[in-house]
Amino acid sequence: MLRLALLLPLLLAACAAPRPDADAPRSTAAAEPPPVVAPNANLVAQGIPPIPATLVAEVARYTDFRGHNLVEWHPQRRELLVSHRKAGASTLQLFRVAAPLAEPEALTDAAEPVRRATWEPRRGDYLVFARGNGGDEADQLYRLDLATRNVTLLTDPSRRHGFETWLNRSSQLLTSSVPLDRSTQGSAREQPRQTFTLIDPAEPTRQRRVAELPGTGWDVGGISADDRQAVLTRYLSANESQVWLLDLASGRSTQLLPAPGSKDKGVHFAAGFERGDRALWVLSDRAGEFRQIYRYELRRKTLQPLSAHIPWDVDQLAVAKDGKLLAARINVDGREELRLFDARTLKERPAPALPAGSVRAIGLHPASGEIAVAMDGASGPSTVLTLDAAGRGATAWTRAGAAPGVDTQAFADASIVRWKSFDGRSISGLLHLPPQRFAGPRPVLIDIHGGPEAQARVGFMGRDNHFLQDLGIAIVQPNVRGSSGYGKTFLALDNGTKREDAVKDIGALLDWIATQPRLDASRVVVRGGSYGGYMSLAVAATYPERIAGAIDVVGISNFVTFLRNTESYRRDLRRVEYGDERDEAMRSFLERISPTSHAARIVKPLFVVQGRNDPRVPYTEAEQIVEKVRAQGTPVWYLRAENEGHGFQRKENADFQFWATTLFLRQTLLR
Repeated sequence: MLRLALLLPLLLAACAAPRPDADAPRSTAAAEPPPVVAPNANLVAQGIPPIPATLVAEVARYTDFRGHNLVEWHPQRRELLVSHRKAGASTLQLFRVAAPLAEPEALTDAAEPVRRATWEPRRGDYLVFARGNGGDEADQLYRLDLATRNVTLLTDPSRRHGFETWLNRSSQLLTSSVPLDRSTQGSAREQPRQTFTLIDPAEPTRQRRVAELPGTGWDVGGISADDRQAVLTRYLSANESQVWLLDLASGRSTQLLPAPGSKDKGVHFAAGFERGDRALWVLSDRAGEFRQIYRYELRRKTLQPLSAHIPWDVDQLAVAKDGKLLAARINVDGREELRLFDARTLKERPAPALPAGSVRAIGLHPASGEIAVAMDGASGPSTVLTLDAAGRGATAWTRAGAAPGVDTQAFADASIVRWKSFDGRSISGLLHLPPQRFAGPRPVLIDIHGGPEAQARVGFMGRDNHFLQDLGIAIVQPNVRGSSGYGKTFLALDNGTKREDAVKDIGALLDWIATQPRLDASRVVVRGGSYGGYMSLAVAATYPERIAGAIDVVGISNFVTFLRNTESYRRDLRRVEYGDERDEAMRSFLERISPTSHAARIVKPLFVVQGRNDPRVPYTEAEQIVEKVRAQGTPVWYLRAENEGHGFQRKENADFQFWATTLFLRQTLLR
């Protein structure tokens, strides 16, 4: 057990111990300083005041929420593979659930998190899982033999690997890989290519390179029944992607959607082959603002819509092996719903009855067609349940864990709020209000998502429930322009030289907060992660007189240095979103809007959190903004984890970040 976890019961007991009798004689010796909790050996903490042991004890019940994430059905048996952090553990690992509400059986027990895996599809005697090291996301593939629990490395550590899908007629796995900057030299970093390889995991020396394609945004959407072709998505940006066919024998690729030379730009995602290989299932926004389900007939090259009547994005489409059912996850104003379609008539079926919450993942059993879904909501972390092939009879398979004394059912749902921005456009967000027992206008934490094309969605608030339930802090999660879920026009409103318009959306939110009787516009902290970290820094520099502090988690502080130093397999995809720093005019613009260029205006307390091994936003982005802001005398707290990447995944690190965040909010909002 981890050192802090071992200390926690002692701290709790110390806080609960009775006080000495008031009439007892007092010692004349100097009072000892109150106990504090030091950061663990992998954390570098600068400028952060000592964390009182009493604070750790007070918030302990909010640090042990444990849900279950759906990974995959067993190929033959009625059992599920999930990822889960067991009680007392540091990281997510793989577990097998043999029956509804059965005790999960641990399959992995590694120091690193394990979230993604796939069963060998014929007998399920082994599984293949992906795992990185210290948050570096340089995933390698491993075979786990279920009988012996032996683990075998399958891939070359000089590259980043992912599994795509199995062939239908053999236990060969189609994988993809890209080079890592630490293993490339010279100009190769500017032109990375993605390699597809067929591997027999039972005999890993048996490998065949299928194709090497330009760029790094390729994903496999499915394999034809005869194992001759793979359908691919080529992701170019949040606003543009394509569907291609890959011949697995020759390695030749052919663009299908949009047709070569066509002006039908837009999003096109491959979701698999129709049974019989006559058609493909595709998600696309080509006909309107939102992603719809289409059937693409390969011979005639025609598209037939299925979900045009649903004015929201389809985020996921699962295709039944027997060709009868399509299960779709629909993003309805930030809440994800399950919808079912008949794959033969192309008509929607009656909606299944599910508990309140948001659907996070869908999986269809390859043999029976039974539907598994992972759901969460305000009242608890992710749980997994199943429905029969017709979408009826919800059966719970897992129960989420929480610390004793925490009634998650008392946590309230968020409400959707809207405000007008500088240009009259309506911007929306999720508002979480503390319980009514907190009187008067409440301080506000504005929490901005990353991406930038992500979206604040309805779900479980985890540790942040402490801020709501115990500190009486309201939380607003804005979906500024550039967020997904509100149509492709809205998604593109922050591209290129429009970047600062999203910051103005937060300025308009500050105006809106000032009109709300339950919110206190004089006590506002802004927080964000990744691109949201950039936003929090930009807000701190643009509206310093209107906030009490800012929290930047793995955020971009300078777009030019970010684009120069991010891993090369991501660089071109980010250039499409932010701009190409190699262009002199764009470089000048990116420098002008970067927070490092306005560090002198960041005068309110700043808390910066970073993982040393982050391949997306390198740790140097944090170090340079810390140095610049600290040099002018602004209070800066800096927390860096040496064994983390793009966000903290280990419980002991996430807990310390939470303790420090709690202390920061107390000092900035509650004084």
